[in-house]
Amino acid sequence: MQTRVYHQYRSVNNKESIPRVSMVNRRSLMARIHTRKLSLRIITFYTIFIFAFFISIFFIYVRTFIVDEDQSHDPFSHQSRSHKVPDSPKNVYDEQLWDSPHSIGFHPCVKPTAKYKGVQQFDRYMSVRSNGGLNQMRTGIADMVAVAHIMNATLVIPQLDKRSFWQDSSVFSDIFDELHFIESLKGDIRIVQELPKSLEAAPRARKHFTSWAGVGYYEEMTKLWNEYQVIHVAKSDSRLANNDLPLDIQRLRCRAMYHALRFSPPIENLGKRLVDRLRSRGERYIALHLRYEKDMLSFTGCAYGLTDAESEELRILRETTNYWKVKKINSTEQRIGGFCPLTPKEVGIFLQALGFPPSTPIYIAAGEIYGGNTHLSELSSRFPNLIFKESLATPEELKAFNNHASQNAAIDYIISVESDVFVPSYSGNMARAVEGHRRFLGHRKTIDPDRKGLVEIFDKLETGRLVEGTALSHMVQRMHKNRQGAPRKRQGPLPGVKGRARFRTEESFYENPYPECICGSRSKLERT
Repeated sequence: MQTRVYHQYRSVNNKESIPRVSMVNRRSLMARIHTRKLSLRIITFYTIFIFAFFISIFFIYVRTFIVDEDQSHDPFSHQSRSHKVPDSPKNVYDEQLWDSPHSIGFHPCVKPTAKYKGVQQFDRYMSVRSNGGLNQMRTGIADMVAVAHIMNATLVIPQLDKRSFWQDSSVFSDIFDELHFIESLKGDIRIVQELPKSLEAAPRARKHFTSWAGVGYYEEMTKLWNEYQVIHVAKSDSRLANNDLPLDIQRLRCRAMYHALRFSPPIENLGKRLVDRLRSRGERYIALHLRYEKDMLSFTGCAYGLTDAESEELRILRETTNYWKVKKINSTEQRIGGFCPLTPKEVGIFLQALGFPPSTPIYIAAGEIYGGNTHLSELSSRFPNLIFKESLATPEELKAFNNHASQNAAIDYIISVESDVFVPSYSGNMARAVEGHRRFLGHRKTIDPDRKGLVEIFDKLETGRLVEGTALSHMVQRMHKNRQGAPRKRQGPLPGVKGRARFRTEESFYENPYPECICGSRSKLERT
């Protein structure tokens, strides 16, 4: 009886428990099935999406490849694209091509500090023979102003170089405003036009001051005053270090370079007149310092693009010019290293790749181009609007400057400083001086070609591994994005260079007088 009751009780309990267990299991099972279906749907969707994406990329690549292949096999494709400027909106185009780099808040600052002391002595004299071309002499004279200040010397108006390649017979007053030079520096040093008669026959110390010397060196040189009343300096270029000089000495160099060394009135007047004539055309212009002249090509040993006869002529000139120390030069190595001026053809490719249209006015700031129209035509075929002094000025206006290379270079200097864009084909003395002056005046746009990088591109063009067009433009523009004269501190010596050789590798003070002569504060602009 008890057993039957127990089984009956157990049977009843089983009937009640079975439905509960099956309900829980069914819910769990349905959840797992739903999750599995959801996961499969997501996986399938993503798989299809990724597959479709890669298929799209593949077809785009194939289409681009086919277009490129068609163009590379088109015998007219290189010619038709060689003079094509990539399309761009006008505002972007103008900003990229002409606008000066961002330099808000930067301004010239050349006033001496409160600790500065001006003229101290009047009975010690320093005479100077400036050497080199116009801008080598200009920077050298600015250095000698600072040296005379350090050594408490009265500076005699410098003698200009008449033995350089150009053999210019100009004297100081032919090129510079002599009275302005004397007057503007009277608070810094005393300057006289000539030695006093009583000292003309007096013994003098003849010195080749050490290149890139510091203040300590010249303070040591003051011991010469114990024996001499006159010191004659045989060379003026690079007599002061670029860096690590007192602030007041650096600012004095700037006052001498940018204020005191004003060109003579005839040069200033004609230079400004020619700038006005360029502006009256209603177009912005490039000043191109095309350093493709006989002396530069011979000096650097660069013969790329020249005939055998031209190369031989330059070799003979180099070997017979006594003051050029290096005679044997490997032209190919020079070019690969970026030590050669760009050829007129290379300049044309470069400017076109930057985006300048063929109608762009380009003022040629240079002496006689080697090879004449034979080489110049390789630029004019791309940019026919080339302008020379002879096409801006009348023969009568230029008559006084004939056979005076330094005076003509001074006119080019004025037009280059005032240009909308300055482009040097080589980093020589004028290129560095103009760039520094444009930085001083507000970081006006200066595009400095990366010659070493460009040579690789030009060689690819020549061998057919690259064609002119959008791809080339992008490469050149990207390469020169940070080479347009924007504010930056002056660069020190190259890494790994030791000893006095490191000074030669430093960026020239006159190429970039920041930070000593250019202040970056946003305060009210200082009068200079």
